[in-house]
Amino acid sequence: MARPAGDPQEPVARPPGRAAGGTDGAPDAELDRIASFLTRLTGLLLRTSGEGSELIAREVGAAGRALGAEVSVLLVMETATLTVTVPGGRTRTVIVYAAPEVARLDRIAALKPLVADVCAGRAGAAEASARLDRIEAAPAPYPWWLKLLGIVLFSLGFAPLMQPTWYELGTTAVLATTAAALAVASDRVPRLARVLPLVASLAVSVVTLELFAGDPAHGGPVLLMLPALFFFVPGDYLSAAAAELGAGLITTGAIRLVYAVFLLVQLCVGVLLGVYGTGTSTRALFDTATDADLPRWVLFASWTVFTVGTLLAFAIPRRFFWHLLALVYLTVAVQSAATALVGETGGTFVAAVVLAAVATLLSRGADRPPRLLLVLPGFFTLTVGSLGMRGLTTLAGGHVVDGFSDLLELVLVVTAIAVGLVLGATLVPDRKAGGEPPVPSR
Repeated sequence: MARPAGDPQEPVARPPGRAAGGTDGAPDAELDRIASFLTRLTGLLLRTSGEGSELIAREVGAAGRALGAEVSVLLVMETATLTVTVPGGRTRTVIVYAAPEVARLDRIAALKPLVADVCAGRAGAAEASARLDRIEAAPAPYPWWLKLLGIVLFSLGFAPLMQPTWYELGTTAVLATTAAALAVASDRVPRLARVLPLVASLAVSVVTLELFAGDPAHGGPVLLMLPALFFFVPGDYLSAAAAELGAGLITTGAIRLVYAVFLLVQLCVGVLLGVYGTGTSTRALFDTATDADLPRWVLFASWTVFTVGTLLAFAIPRRFFWHLLALVYLTVAVQSAATALVGETGGTFVAAVVLAAVATLLSRGADRPPRLLLVLPGFFTLTVGSLGMRGLTTLAGGHVVDGFSDLLELVLVVTAIAVGLVLGATLVPDRKAGGEPPVPSR
């Protein structure tokens, strides 16, 4: 799952360079306006690119062409080098830095119609910059206490996937509230944001081992901890990295993959520190599930709770709720049916293909939800990140066979999701819809 990535700072850009070409090298006011807007657009897209950066060059390039400039974008995970050239040969080159995250998806929703208007010629550089000012200055759509509630609901909706028991739900309510309080606090304390996964996993580990993990009949401590830490587990980064590698974005995908592994290890270290701090043996870190006692209607309703939590936790505008809910249940249904026929990895692959294809179709048009918003909740149901967390903590507990089994499954499922998402988007023919530029050939 996603978590804040470093300081919640605004995108940083080096000032545009001097004019290149022409006869006197004097500054060009129109070029400066275009370059300034594209720089800020790139920075905001980069900052909200926790789910992948493959669309940044496409959208920035299309906006630049609509404004009368040719744009070249060189991307890595947290940096973009932007070169803007207008007729006559005048050029600006800017380097933009922004730590990727998915904390404010309302900005992604607001950017889509803006880019569509620019591409359709309905907004020039000055008007587009003014609208971008309003997007950046707009407060989050939900207050801090609703974000806290959203993270708790997000975890509660996911909990039955770990263990479908009332005890799991009860412990998750307590543990997720602890983790959510830390996540909300990190929005106001940038230094806490830097080590938030470590601090959250340490706190959840201590509370779990001290209060809830005394009886093995309730299941393994790892399974009790995971739902509360799902907000911080980088399953989205892992799959986005694999998808970028599959799409040919080698540098960006490789860097994102390393970062995702680092976050997983950071979470595991936090759990281990909790084990050491409470004097518990590492052998207690097992992930054996107990017998289910939740009725089927609770399991079915949990995905609605999960979708509401996703909406609040990631600042998604509430007008998109029904789209997200439909895709969540579609993904779960397809995965369940396909798993019964071809196994877990095959079922995950088929679900990813269907999710990507349907989300791509539904996102067409400037008034439709962005594809990222449509894919995100359905993607979380595939639970790829939890496998990495389970594997590392179980392995650290000395349960070698179970740990490596989870890690092997992680590799298979990450690959299945990534290839499925790429294939699903590929199955939908490229076409311009609602001002969106078509996918360029690679």
